[in-house]
Amino acid sequence: MGERFTLPVLPLRDTVVYPGVAVPISAGRPGTVEAVQEALDGDRRLFAVAQRENVDEATPDMLYRVGTVVRIIQTHRVRGGVQLLVQGESRAQAMSYESDGQAMLNAILLEMKRIDPRNEADPAFQALDRELRERAAELGTRRGVPAEALNQLIQGVDEPGSFADLVAFYLELETADKQGLLELLDDEERMRAALVAVERELARIDAQEDIQAKVQSELGERQREMLLREQLKAIQKELGEEEERDDVEEMRERLEGLDLSEEQRSEVDRELRRLERTSPQSAEYQVIRTFLEWVTELPWDERTEDKINLMRAEEILEEDHHGLEDVKDRILEFLAVRKLQLDRAAEAAAEPEPGGGEESDVAEESETDPSAGPGEVREDLPAEAGSTAESTGEDMSISAADIHHSGRSPILLFVGPPGVGKTSIAQSIARALGRKYVRMSLGGARDEADIRGHRRTYVGAMPGRIIQAMRQAKSRNPVFLLDEVDKLGVSFQGDPSSALLEVLDPAQNSTFVDHYLGIPFDLSEVLFIATANYLDRIPAPLLDRMERVEFAGYTEAEKLQIAKRYLLPRQRTENSLTEAELQMKDDAVQTVVQNYTREAGVRQLEREVGKFARKVARRIAAGKIESIEATSEDVRELLGRPRVHPERIADEDMVGVATGMFYTPMGGDIMFVEASVMPGKDGFVLTGQLGDVMKESARAALSFAKAHWKELGIPEGGLSEREVHIHVPAGAIPKDGPSAGITMATALVSAVSGRKVRNDVAMTGELTLTGRVLPIGGVKEKVLGAVRAGIKEVILPFDNQADVDDIPNEVQQTLQFHFAETLDDVMEVALVRDRKKKRARAKKKSAAAPGVATA
Repeated sequence: MGERFTLPVLPLRDTVVYPGVAVPISAGRPGTVEAVQEALDGDRRLFAVAQRENVDEATPDMLYRVGTVVRIIQTHRVRGGVQLLVQGESRAQAMSYESDGQAMLNAILLEMKRIDPRNEADPAFQALDRELRERAAELGTRRGVPAEALNQLIQGVDEPGSFADLVAFYLELETADKQGLLELLDDEERMRAALVAVERELARIDAQEDIQAKVQSELGERQREMLLREQLKAIQKELGEEEERDDVEEMRERLEGLDLSEEQRSEVDRELRRLERTSPQSAEYQVIRTFLEWVTELPWDERTEDKINLMRAEEILEEDHHGLEDVKDRILEFLAVRKLQLDRAAEAAAEPEPGGGEESDVAEESETDPSAGPGEVREDLPAEAGSTAESTGEDMSISAADIHHSGRSPILLFVGPPGVGKTSIAQSIARALGRKYVRMSLGGARDEADIRGHRRTYVGAMPGRIIQAMRQAKSRNPVFLLDEVDKLGVSFQGDPSSALLEVLDPAQNSTFVDHYLGIPFDLSEVLFIATANYLDRIPAPLLDRMERVEFAGYTEAEKLQIAKRYLLPRQRTENSLTEAELQMKDDAVQTVVQNYTREAGVRQLEREVGKFARKVARRIAAGKIESIEATSEDVRELLGRPRVHPERIADEDMVGVATGMFYTPMGGDIMFVEASVMPGKDGFVLTGQLGDVMKESARAALSFAKAHWKELGIPEGGLSEREVHIHVPAGAIPKDGPSAGITMATALVSAVSGRKVRNDVAMTGELTLTGRVLPIGGVKEKVLGAVRAGIKEVILPFDNQADVDDIPNEVQQTLQFHFAETLDDVMEVALVRDRKKKRARAKKKSAAAPGVATA
C-alpha cells in the first residue's frame, strides 16, 4: 500500500481529467478559488475529482472517490475567478474529505498504480493498440480535426495505457461513463473499453450521415430550418421513437371523444394528419391547430335539458315583466307544445315494441305528434328515453338527445319601440326553459363574414359570430338572441342579412356551414329570438322566416306599475337607499311619466327615477331629511321644470282645425291639422315638413272635396278662385304616411264650409279619391296617445275594428269608438251640428253597444 498524502480538492462539473492530459479549467466558486490559492502557495498540486451531480456546492457526498492528481501549469486572473491550465499526473483515491478554510475541501489520498500489460509483445495486445489508434484517427478525421494536428497528437503518446486515457478524454461520453474509464487500472481493459466507445461513436456518426443523406434526397433545396426538423424526425424513426408530439396526441384524444358525423369526421381527420406532417415552427401548423381547437370546443353533442314547468314559467315571466300579455301567451304556448312533445316522446319510449310493428308505431306517432307536419313521419324513439311523464305542470327533464328532434324550435321576431322589454324577456325565456342564453348584437354589422366567418386561407381568419356564440354557450340548444336585426348594413363586403337566411331557416340550419369550419354544424335545436324596432327595414325574405310578435308601447297605468314594482326598487338599491327612506306616491310617478318622459318604453322613466333617487340620497346624506314620501310637488322641486310638453286636447271646437293621431317608435300622440281658405287663383300650399305620401293624401282630400262639394255641405263656388293652405304644426319634425287623409279632409271641409270640428274627437285613416276610408296601422299606440291627450272619442277605419281588441280594457272603457267606411261617416261624427241634430246623435249613441259607435 502506498503512502498517504493530502491535497486541496478541485471539484469538476461535467468533466473528468485523465493522467497525461492538459486541461483548461475555469475556477469561480469560493472553495475552488481558495483551493487553487492553497496549491499555488504550496507545490502547485491539486486533487481534481468529478462531481456526481452538477450543483454549486461540492460536498463530500457529491464527489467521486477516484480522481486525478494535477499540477497547475498556468494561471490567469479574471473577473469572478481564475483560469487554470492543469496537467494530469496520476490517479489517486480519496480515503476521506475534510473541510479546511472557509469553503475549501482537503482530500487524504492514496496513490493508485496502473496495471501494466502482461506482455506488450503479445500480437493480440499489439493488434489492440494498433486498432485503437487507427479507429481514434478515423474518429478525429470524421469530426473534422486537421490531419497534421491529429497525427501529432497520436504519435506524441507512445505508451498504450496513456493513449487510452487520451482517447477517453476526447470521447463524447456521460460523466459517469468517463469516470468508469478512469477507475479502470488495467491498461488492457481500459484500451478495450475505449475502443468500444470509439466504435459506438463511429456508428453514431455513420447513422447520422445516413439519415442526413436520406433527408437530403427527400427535401432537396428546402430551407435549413425544415432540413433540421426532418433530420429530427428521421432520427426518431431510426431510434424506434415514432410516437407523435404530446400536443398532437392530446388533440387526437379530444377529437376522438366528439360525436361527429361521417362527413365531419373525415374533414377533421384530414386536418389532423396535416398537423402531424407539419413542423411546429411553421405558420401553417398554428392555423391547423387553431382550427382543430375550435372544433373541440364546440358543443357537438352537449345539450341543456329542458325543464318545463308551465306554472313556474308563468311566474317567472310575471316576475320579470309587467304587461306584454300577448308576448307572454306566445311564449307559454311554445313551452306547452314543447312539454307535450317531451311527454309524447317519453310515452313512446316507455311502450314495449311489438314484434314486426315498427312501421305502424312510426305512423301512429306522426298522426298524434303536433310537431309533425303534413306528410312528415318522425323516426321511432329509443326505448331508453325514460318513463312516462304526467301531463300536468310538474317538472320533467328529458335530454333532447333522447328525443331526436321532437319538433323544431320556432324563430321569433320581437318588434317594438325601444325600451319595452324585448331583450330582457328573451333572458326570462331562457330562465323559464332552463337553457343557456347568448346574445349577438347585429347593430352596424355590414360584413357577411360577421355571420359566416372567413375562410382559413386568410391571415387571422376566425369563425363567424354564430359559431363563436355557440362555443360561448357550450350547449347546442341555447336561447340565442339576435339583437337589432333591423340595423344590419350592406357594403361591398356582402350583405349579412342574406347570410342570416340559412341561419334562420328551419329547413336549412341543421347543416349550417361556417366558412372557417367548412363542416356542417346543427343549429336546428337553437331557439332563435330576433329583435327589431322597424319592421320595414328587414328584408322580406328574412322577415318571412320569422314569426312576428308585436311589442306595443306601455300605457300610463302600466308604466306606473312598472315603476313601482321594478324601477323604483332597483334605483333604491343602486343609490343605497332603503324602502323606508324613499317612497313615491302614485301622483309623483304619474308626474314623472307625463311631464319628464316621452317614450313608448321605460328607459327614460328609469333614468328620471334614478335622478330623483340621487337627489334624495344627497339630502339624506347631508342630514337635511331622514326619509321622504314623494308627491308631485316634490318631483317638480327636485327634477326642475317639466321638459316634455305633449299635445293636449284643444280648448274648444274650432273651424279648420282637426285632431289627428300619429305613431312613431317612441309611441303614439295626437297632432292638429290646420286648414285655411283665402282668395286666390286655385293655389294649394302644404307646410309642416310633410313627406310625399302625406302631400298626396292632402291632394286627394282636396280633389274629393271639389268633386263632392254638394254632399259635404260646401257652398257652391267655395273652392273656386280660392287658395287653400294646409299646415301641420311642429314644423321641425318630418311627417309622412297616409293615415292623416281623413284628418286633412275634415279640416279642409270645415274651413270651406265654416262648420266647427269637435275638439274631443281624434281620427286616423287613409282617404281615397272616391271617399273610402282605408285601414291603417299602429292603432293601439295611436289610441293610447289620444287618451293621454284627453280625447274622448276616436274615429277609426271600419276595417280596423279587430285592432281595438289589442287595446287594454281600462282604456276602452274611457273612449267612444266610431268606425267609418266613407268620409261621410267621418263628417257625421267630427263636425259640430246644431242642437236638434245633437239630440238625434245622442239617441243614436245610446242605442249602440257600450264603448262602440258605428258611423
